[in-house]
Amino acid sequence: MSRKQIDCRVGLSGRIADTDIRLLRIFKAVVECGGFTAAEVDLNISRAAISMAIADLEGRLSLKLCLRGRAGFSLTDQGSEVYTAILQLLAALEDFRSHVNSIHAQLKGELNIGITDNLITMPKMVITNALRELKKEGPEIQINIRMKPPGEIEIAILEGQLHVGVVPKVKALTGLDYIPLYEEESQLYCSQTHPLFSLSDSELSQLDFSDFDAVIPAYAQTQRIRSQTLLLNGTASASDREGIAFLILTGQYIGYLPTHFAERWLMQGSIRALLPRQLNYFSQYSLITRKTPRSNRILDCFLSHLPIAP
Repeated sequence: MSRKQIDCRVGLSGRIADTDIRLLRIFKAVVECGGFTAAEVDLNISRAAISMAIADLEGRLSLKLCLRGRAGFSLTDQGSEVYTAILQLLAALEDFRSHVNSIHAQLKGELNIGITDNLITMPKMVITNALRELKKEGPEIQINIRMKPPGEIEIAILEGQLHVGVVPKVKALTGLDYIPLYEEESQLYCSQTHPLFSLSDSELSQLDFSDFDAVIPAYAQTQRIRSQTLLLNGTASASDREGIAFLILTGQYIGYLPTHFAERWLMQGSIRALLPRQLNYFSQYSLITRKTPRSNRILDCFLSHLPIAP
C-alpha cells in the first residue's frame, strides 16, 4: 500500500471534544500572532506548551499545519485550510450561543463591536448612548469593543468574530448591510508653528498648498476624498487620524483631520483650519452587520437604541 493510500485513510476520527476546541483556539492564536513566541503573551502559556499543543493537534488531524525553525513561522497549505475551517467553526459556535441566549427571557451573552479609531469625540454620541441603554436592559451582557481599521472590522463581521461595526463607507462588501449613521466633516489644518498659521484667508487663497509638506492618510478612502488629498504634497503618511495629528503638531506638515477630533487643539489655539469653507470633505459613517439571518436578541436590542431603522 502506497504512502498516499495510507494518508487518505487517516483523518479526524471520533467526536470533537472540548480538548480539540482548545487546541484549535491555540493554533488560531499562533497564526494570528505570527508565531509561537508572539502567541505566548496572547495565550498566557509557555512556548513549550504551545509547541506541544500544536504537535497534538497535528497528530489529531493527521496533517502538517505549520513550519517552524530558523526561517521563522509559516503555514502549510493544509494549515491555511484548517485555519479557515477554524474561523468557520468558531463563528458557528458563536451563532449557536447567540441563538441559545435568545431563548432566554433575560438578555445574556456578548456583544462584540468593532469601531474605527477616534470616534469618541463625535458630538453625536449615538454609539455610547445605545450601549448605555443596552446595558440597562441586560445587566449581565458583556460588551467587547475592538478598535480596528475599517477593512479588518468588515472581515471580522463576515467571519463572525464581531457582531456589529462602525466604519466609514468606502466600498460596500457583498454579505454586509451598511446602515447610514452620520456624516463626519474633515478640514485642512496646520499648527501654530507652521508658516501658514499667521496668514489671512485672503493671503491663503493666493497660495498653492502643494508647495507645502503634507501628511496624507494611508487608509482606504473614497475616490472623491482621495482626489482631494492627492492635491497635497504628500511627503508623509499615517495609518490613522491620531498619527496625522502627531505630524501636524510638529509644525512641519499640513493635513486633514475630522473637525470633532481637532476641536481640542483648535480651542487651545494650537492649530487652525486653512480655508475651511473650501478645503473640506465629508465622510459617511455606517453601521454594518452580516446580511445572513440572525437570531441575536442582544444585537437586535443594541440596534433598536440607535437613531436608525435596523
